[in-house]
Amino acid sequence: MKILITGGAGFIGSNLTKRLVNDGHEVIVLDNLLRGNKLDREVFAKIKFINGDVRDFDIVKSLSVGCDVIYHFAAVLGVDVVADAPVETMDVEVIGTRNVVMAAEQNNVGKILYASTSGIYGHSAIESALTEEVLVDPRTSYAMAKRYNEIYLASHHEEKGLNTIALRFFNVYGENQDNRMVVPRFFEQAIKGKNITVFGSGEQTRDFTYIDDTIEACVRLMDITGYHVVNIANEAEWDIEKLAIEIKKITKSNSKIVYIDAPKKRYDYEVERRVGSSEKLKNLIGMKPDTDLTEGLKIIYDKKFKK
Repeated sequence: MKILITGGAGFIGSNLTKRLVNDGHEVIVLDNLLRGNKLDREVFAKIKFINGDVRDFDIVKSLSVGCDVIYHFAAVLGVDVVADAPVETMDVEVIGTRNVVMAAEQNNVGKILYASTSGIYGHSAIESALTEEVLVDPRTSYAMAKRYNEIYLASHHEEKGLNTIALRFFNVYGENQDNRMVVPRFFEQAIKGKNITVFGSGEQTRDFTYIDDTIEACVRLMDITGYHVVNIANEAEWDIEKLAIEIKKITKSNSKIVYIDAPKKRYDYEVERRVGSSEKLKNLIGMKPDTDLTEGLKIIYDKKFKK
């Protein structure tokens, strides 16, 4: 198939691009490279790449001509970056998604798969695993824009029949992720023998989902029609302190784990507990993420740091 990926040079996008190229698809990537190019040379040589902004409708429209699927992953990412640029964050989400939808409808693209986030759950249902039926509680510009786009996509499906899937990612980690995110940051600190800095008590929990599992789900969902909101979660709850301890153990680091206050601008992004249910995902595609966090961390260490 012919596939357009917005944000295809980023963390999740680059891994998806590599997988789709290896599967034999014709891939076009649109990315503004503000966070660098995470595509390796071999993959880059096999795709059509355009350095551009998803907010430019003419570019999106021209690149989507003849496409069967659009993966819309372009976004402003990273808590600190998003907190400092809420207007740009919402512009990229709202204008970018509108452009993708308009281009898809004008060019008869069959399907859009959109990168949403588990962040839209906010502080919802903290006593149990989050399902797609839980009443969401978005509190940040990023989460609100993601939720708006989910509703926008649902509306286009209802009114115009556009096949769309909103992918609610849960703390994806793995190859090509930069140290704005907690797993690569802890690895970098441990490898360099620096203090591993944990915000708060370290008792807050997250559901870490390995990148290969995430990409497998994204690829399989390409065959699903209709409109769906789908969690992509590992269904395992890890506290941040335990994550730091595990990375220390894997790297054999002498780093100290130090607890610091989170910056005030991160307040709305911090939740005490988050774990997701991937039961709906399994019902749709027959699989759900199953890479244990320790196993995933060891893979990262062996690939990137082990000598």
